[in-house]
This record gives sequence, structure tokens and C-alpha cells, in this order.
Amino acid sequence: MLSFLAGRLTMGLLTVFVTTILVTLLIHLVPGDPVQIMYAQSQGTTPEQMEEVRKSLGLDKPIPVQYFMFVGRLLEGDLGYTIRGGQPVLDVILQRLPNTIVLAVAAMAIAILIGVPIGFFAAYKQGTIWDVTLMITAIAGISMPHFWLGLILLFYFAVDLGWLPVSGGGPLNLVLPAVTLGLSNAAIFARLTRSSMIDVLSQDFVQTAIAKGLPQKLVLRRHVLRAGLIPIITMMGLQFAFMMGGAIVVENIFSWNGVGRMAVEAIFQRDYPIIQGFILTFAVVVVIVSIMLDAVYAFIDPRIRRS
Repeated sequence: MLSFLAGRLTMGLLTVFVTTILVTLLIHLVPGDPVQIMYAQSQGTTPEQMEEVRKSLGLDKPIPVQYFMFVGRLLEGDLGYTIRGGQPVLDVILQRLPNTIVLAVAAMAIAILIGVPIGFFAAYKQGTIWDVTLMITAIAGISMPHFWLGLILLFYFAVDLGWLPVSGGGPLNLVLPAVTLGLSNAAIFARLTRSSMIDVLSQDFVQTAIAKGLPQKLVLRRHVLRAGLIPIITMMGLQFAFMMGGAIVVENIFSWNGVGRMAVEAIFQRDYPIIQGFILTFAVVVVIVSIMLDAVYAFIDPRIRRS
């Protein structure tokens, strides 16, 4: 168990290390002078001011030196300062990150609460009209883009019916973005749960439990569901990363004040320190969540603990 988690932690640190290299190179991937691009739409910026910004970002030094400077600041908890406003990037991100995490967790809860029961029921009714109908619905859910579903829900429930607010940061404002992000992922969980449960139902230990005369509900709950949840938990880590990425679109549709909306604003403003901080924060959050889910995976699967 400990060696398993140590291996996952090592892989997580390696992922963050690679991300720091990519983040350092990001500013140099854009053709032309990055500082001139940042201030392309600003009026009255003097060459002296741009040179001062270039020095503050370390762009006047070789790339390897820039990387070690970036890592040195990073170890001190310093992600730099925003180009627009001169605020600490870390403070700006920490201000908005909780909103994005709340949105992703709410969407994950919706996806699991809808997708897992549907997939379990479809597996139990394998080959029936229920199974076919539910899987067709799941495929339709996977096919819907977030921006299209979000606009439909926004128009119907906020504009037409007036049941929910159009935008804002209150609890009711969370409903539509969470549902938008959660429904398509619920379809993914439904299909994965169905295939996982069907595979478990055909295993010898399940057939033996049924042959011994154990109640069907007990077999399904204690044996089938527990064994079938293992690949679903593994998928949760990947889907959480997908939701964090999908939040960029959803947050802008519903004006949800998270890091995804912040990243889009930074891209339009060419505020590279914020973009770099967003990418690094995104990677760290995904790594932490993946390690936590791996720990749950090891707890559920006895084979991991024994190894």
C-alpha cells in the first residue's frame, strides 16, 4: 500500500516538474517579442517601460536561467505579478480557485449520482429495451458540447422560465453550470458503469455466490457493486481533470467567477504570468486529486493493500 502510494506521489511530482518546464517555455512559443505582444493594444507605452517589464519577467536572460529563477520563486510561493494591475498572481488564483473547485465537485457529484445508478440498472437489465434506451441516451449526452447544453439550459431555465439566475456567484447560480458540466460526464459514467458491472456479473465469484443461494440484492450490493466501482474510481481522476478543463467554457457562459474565466480574460489581455500560474495550478490540483483517488482505489481493492 505504502509503496503503491509512494509510486503515485513520485509520478505526481514528475508531472509537476514537466509542467514547470512547459510553463517556462510557454512565453517563448509565441512568435515575436512577448512584451510587445502584451502591450500591443496599450497606448503610450514607452520602450523604457517595456524594457522594465522584460527585466521583471526575466526575459532578458537565457532560458535555462529563466527556468531556475522561476522554480526558485515558485519554491518561495511566488508566481510573479500580473501585467495588468501588478497584483500577486498567487493571490488572484487563490481568490478564484475555490469557485472552480466547488463547481467541479458539484458537477462530479451530479455525474456520479445520475450516471452510476443508470449504468448499474442498464447492466442489470442487459439486452432489454431499458438497456438500449438508457445507452442511446448516454451516447446523446456524451455527444452534447458544453457550450451548446449550457446555452440551452440558460435560455430555458433562466430566461424563459425565470427559475434560476442568469449569472452570479450565489448557491442558486451554481445549479446551471454544475448541471451543464455534470450531465455529459454522467453519460460517461453510465457507460463505464454498465460495462464494468456486466464484466463483474460474469465472474466466477459472483456466480458462486448466486449458486449458494445468497439473496440477489446482497450479491449485487456486496459483490458486484464493490468490485465494479474500482474502474469507476480510476475514471473519476481523469474526469475531474476533464471537468476542470470544461469549467473554462462553462464559467464563461454563466459568468462564474473561477480560474477558468480568469484564464480566458488573461489570454485576451496577454497576461502571461496569470496564464503560467493557471496552468501550473491546474496541474497541481489534478495531481493531488489523482493521488487521493488512488488512495481510495487501494483501500477498496485488497490486492493493492496486500502488495
